Amino acid sequence: MSNYNYPDEVQNIDREINLWAQLKTETGAPGVVDKVAEISDLIGEKLAELRALPDDADLLQREPDDLAGIRALRPAGPRRQWTSLPEETYRDRIEGAILGRFAGCILGSIVECWEIDKMEQWAAYNGEAFPPVDYWKQAERPNELKYQTRLRDTFTRSKMDGVPTDDDIIYTQLGMLILEDYGPDFTVDDVGAAWMKYLPHAATAEGVALRNLHAGVPPMQAATVDNPFMFWIGADIRSDPWGYAAPGYPEKAAEFAWRDATISHRRNGIYGAMYFSAAIAAAFATSDPVEALEIGLSEIPADCLLAREVRWALDTAGDINDYREARAAVDSRFAGMHRIHTINNAALTIWGLTIGGDDFTKVISETVAMGLDNDCTAATAGSIFGAAYGKDAIPEHWTRDFNNKVFSYINGIKAFALDDMYDRYTALARTVLAGD
Repeated sequence: MSNYNYPDEVQNIDREINLWAQLKTETGAPGVVDKVAEISDLIGEKLAELRALPDDADLLQREPDDLAGIRALRPAGPRRQWTSLPEETYRDRIEGAILGRFAGCILGSIVECWEIDKMEQWAAYNGEAFPPVDYWKQAERPNELKYQTRLRDTFTRSKMDGVPTDDDIIYTQLGMLILEDYGPDFTVDDVGAAWMKYLPHAATAEGVALRNLHAGVPPMQAATVDNPFMFWIGADIRSDPWGYAAPGYPEKAAEFAWRDATISHRRNGIYGAMYFSAAIAAAFATSDPVEALEIGLSEIPADCLLAREVRWALDTAGDINDYREARAAVDSRFAGMHRIHTINNAALTIWGLTIGGDDFTKVISETVAMGLDNDCTAATAGSIFGAAYGKDAIPEHWTRDFNNKVFSYINGIKAFALDDMYDRYTALARTVLAGD
C-alpha cells in the first residue's frame, strides 16, 4: 500500500476541452469562444488556489532549505575521511567513477523511462539478453536526435564512437567547469552565471530555473518561481562533480551540492543531491558502496522524507532480489509518485547496487531494467560503483568504444577528452582537500 495519498490524476482535461470546442465550432454552436475563455479563467483560478494551499508546518520544520538548518538536523557522521589526496588510489577510482557513470547512462538513455514490458519486448525483438549485458543492438527511432546533438543510434554498440550527449553527462562536465571557473568557494550566484554562460537548454526544474535566470530572477529564487518540479531528480543527477571534487570528504561534497541544487530545487530535491554527492565522496574512501550509501544519510536531515525512504530501501535491500521485485516494491510504496521524482528513483539506485554487488554489469543492467528514470539511476549506481571499486572492476566491453571522447552540448564545447577530465578532476580534488 502506498505511503503517499496522492489524489486521482486529472486525465486529459485540456484535450477534452479542445476537442469539444472544435466539434461545437464545426456544428455552428454559439458562444464557443466565450465558454472556452470562461473555462480557462476558472481553471486558472482553481490552480492558483491549489498552489496557495499551505504546506504542513511540522514537516516544513523538519525539511529546511538553508544549509545551516539542514546541518543542524543531520545525524552523526564521519564528515571527512581523507585529509589529503592519495593520488594513486584516487586516480584509479575517479577513472572508475566517470567510466561507470557514463556506461550506466548510455545503457539507460535510449530506453529512458520505458516500462519493463516494453524493454523486454525490445530486447526480444533485437535478439538480446534482458536485463542487458551489453549496449543495445538497435535504438528505437535511430535517426532522431537526443538533446539536439547526437543521433539515438550512437548509443548502440555498433554505432558508438565516443560517449554521446545526455544531460546526466552534461552536468558532470558543467560541475567541473563551475569549480574551475569560480573555485571551491563558488556561490549560488556563480552557479547561475555558469548556467547562463554554458547551458543552451534544460528540462523540468532545470528548464524552469534557466528560464527564470534569463528573465532576471536572482539565482537564489530561480527555483521558486513557477516550478512544480522542485522535488524531481534533476539536482541529484548533478551530484557527481561534487563527490569527485571532494573525495573522502562527504560534508564538503554535500555543501557543494547544496550550492548547486538550490538554484533549481527545494527540500527533498536538494537533499537528493546532497545525499548522493556525500555517498559518492564516501565511496572513494570506503571501498564499499553500501557503507557509502549509509554515510550519505549523515549529510541530510534525519527526519526528512528522503531520509525515511532511503532507510527503508537500505533496510529492505536483502529482500529485493531482481529488477522486477525492485520495481514492484517501489510501485507499491510510491503509487502516484511521478517517475522522475527524487525519492522513488533513489530507492531503485540503492537496490541496483545491492543486487549487483561487485558485478558492474549486473549493477547497471538490473538498474536499467527497473525502469522509471533509468538512465539517471544507472548512471548514479555506476558512479558509486566505480568510486568504490576502481576502473579495473568495470569490464572492458562497456568502455572500449569511448575512444577518449565525451561529446557535449555545452555552449562552445563540442567534446571533452576523457583523460583530460580525469586530470582536471584530480587537480580539483587536490585543491579541495588541501584547502581545508
